[in-house]
Amino acid sequence: MQTIEELRAEIDRIDTAIVDLIAERQMFAGRMARVKYAQGLPIRDAGRRRDVIERAFDRAVERGVDPRAVQRVMELLVEMSEERQRECQGEGNLP
Repeated sequence: MQTIEELRAEIDRIDTAIVDLIAERQMFAGRMARVKYAQGLPIRDAGRRRDVIERAFDRAVERGVDPRAVQRVMELLVEMSEERQRECQGEGNLP
């Protein structure tokens, strides 16, 4: 049986990976902003937003994770991406 310290170390490792993945997602959101700007597309795409959230919800169900909680996390991630895109296009609220 693992000790509490070992389990906490594993959770810390996973948390670090999650933050790294969020940073990677934000990097791609910045790239997306440039493509959208070049093509004259709006930042918010309601259909894509819905698809991303639904796909995560379905994956959460498959994995036995609370799908409503995952839905909230994905909504936040999409909002962060949209804010990053606005920032890259000079419209953001970030400092």
